[in-house]
Amino acid sequence: MKFLSLALPVLLAALPPPAQAQAFRERTPAGETVYFVLPDRFDDADPKNDKGGLKGDRLKTGYDPTSKGFYHGGDIKGLIRRLDYIKGLGATALWVGPIFKNKPVQGPKGQESAGYHGYWITDFTQVDPHFGTNADFKALVDAAHAKGMKVYMDIIANHTADVIQYREDASTGYPYRARADYPYSRAGGLGGKAINPGFASDEDSSAANFAKLTDPAFAYTPTVPKGEEHAKVPDWLNDPVHYHNRGNTTFYGESARFGDFVGLDDLFTESPVVRDGMIAIYAKWIEDFGVDGFRIDTARHVDPGFWRAFIPAMQETARKRGIPNFHIFGEVAHEGPDNGYIAQYTRRDGYPAVLDFAFQSAVRAALGQSTGTDVLAEMFDGDVLYEGGERAALAMPTFLGNHDMGRFAMLVRKDRPGIADKELLDRVALAHVMLMTLRGSPVIYYGDEQGFVGHGGDQDAREDMFPSRVASYNDNALLGSTRTTAQANFATGHPLYKLLAQLGALRAATPALVRGQQVTRGYSDKPGLFSVSRFDPATGGEVLIAFNTSDQPIHAASTIGASADRLESLFGSCPARVAAPGSVMLDLPAFGSAVCRVLSDPSPDHPNP
Repeated sequence: MKFLSLALPVLLAALPPPAQAQAFRERTPAGETVYFVLPDRFDDADPKNDKGGLKGDRLKTGYDPTSKGFYHGGDIKGLIRRLDYIKGLGATALWVGPIFKNKPVQGPKGQESAGYHGYWITDFTQVDPHFGTNADFKALVDAAHAKGMKVYMDIIANHTADVIQYREDASTGYPYRARADYPYSRAGGLGGKAINPGFASDEDSSAANFAKLTDPAFAYTPTVPKGEEHAKVPDWLNDPVHYHNRGNTTFYGESARFGDFVGLDDLFTESPVVRDGMIAIYAKWIEDFGVDGFRIDTARHVDPGFWRAFIPAMQETARKRGIPNFHIFGEVAHEGPDNGYIAQYTRRDGYPAVLDFAFQSAVRAALGQSTGTDVLAEMFDGDVLYEGGERAALAMPTFLGNHDMGRFAMLVRKDRPGIADKELLDRVALAHVMLMTLRGSPVIYYGDEQGFVGHGGDQDAREDMFPSRVASYNDNALLGSTRTTAQANFATGHPLYKLLAQLGALRAATPALVRGQQVTRGYSDKPGLFSVSRFDPATGGEVLIAFNTSDQPIHAASTIGASADRLESLFGSCPARVAAPGSVMLDLPAFGSAVCRVLSDPSPDHPNP
């Protein structure tokens, strides 16, 4: 494993002063290193809230720490007491999975699971009691701010918990019913009775038009079970007319926007009532808690008009609250290293940033699938597609794996069956060097710094950091450690934690790695060298970054700025001098990397003055 040393004295001398804690509002989104955590799986500081104040078995309380699909007990107080651990990684922002009150348990008989993940919301105004209280969340935000860290909330505007049911036969599974076959003007299909006279379809989001949509039974016949008539907060969410009610999405075509997300009640986001209601809900969280940004779930499943109303409203609310750099980034799930698909959401929908699925795919291709390093060069070439171009790309949240697709280590193991643990650790380590030094705002998925691997995506990638009782987690060997998830895993001496802490210090000391323009220098159609230069936004000073994606040492030339003369090693081992003006020879071990400060003042004995 190639964990190469930093020039630590230089870095420590250049670290920002403690006064940074008072200036966190001034940092732009491009300057943040983000730690993403699901509260239920991080730390259980208050066992009294494990059942969320509910009584009964797990189907009532949602609590079963032996099952990967139920609440395990992690809470907001646990996050508060681990803030120093998180900050020690170099994280400057905390992205907290949804903390809103959820329907504790849902799903058909025998297939139930719990809302531990936070995406089955019933009350958009209250913290889920399994996690704590609104006061606890305010304490978390205040404690993070006191340490100079921002807090990003994970929010949902696409759907709520599954409360609305359909009167039609459930054995069909409620397949999606399209607008052409089931128009708003007929009940239950083209041959049905006329309803909603004068409604001019969902393309007209005016209040006058939506006042004419009074009957929601155009596709299916929605009904609310007895006892759940007021299950959702605010109360306007309980009226089925504010939902699409067209059955389950196939995640393709029209259904991706209008269908129920695996049975979850799909909000009619074209409606002005829904738009105004969601704006009011989330503006209140900004005003009351002073959060610093939103990660928005399922962004691609909502109409662009909603976002063009919602995003400016949130930015204006934040500005009035004294939050000038409020960050909003959407989840646009996509496979593949091409960024054109996700970039459209920054242009048409008005998103300032989107999660960089293209970056994730490109790094996986280079380190898991043995592609050439040209996959990285081509992906970065696509930065011009974002609204705002390459400058906007600096704020795109980059990541390696997540709670849905799974952890990067698992993905590489899937790509390379039979890979040895040492090689897997080397590849994962190099991926994290890329994450922390290439353009974008890096997102560290909780547990990756402790060598978590996981068996798959979704529930299999949501292990506990505190001692777990889930057998399918505890049988999983961790990278770089002899521990398992049956033990607490907050070891600051873990090699991946130490690596990330080093890289976090390097970012803090090197503005070019945070907000600097990036220019690709070297790549090929085979595994091996990938190099870029990044430039200090204030001085223009160049930093050369080089990676070796192959399993063999390389001796390779990279272009460099023509005025470059000498190099100073900031991370890894850099050559002392350039080989000739505009070219530098790099020696990198297998899966090695180097970060080099470029110096342009030649000494008298330089062979190439």
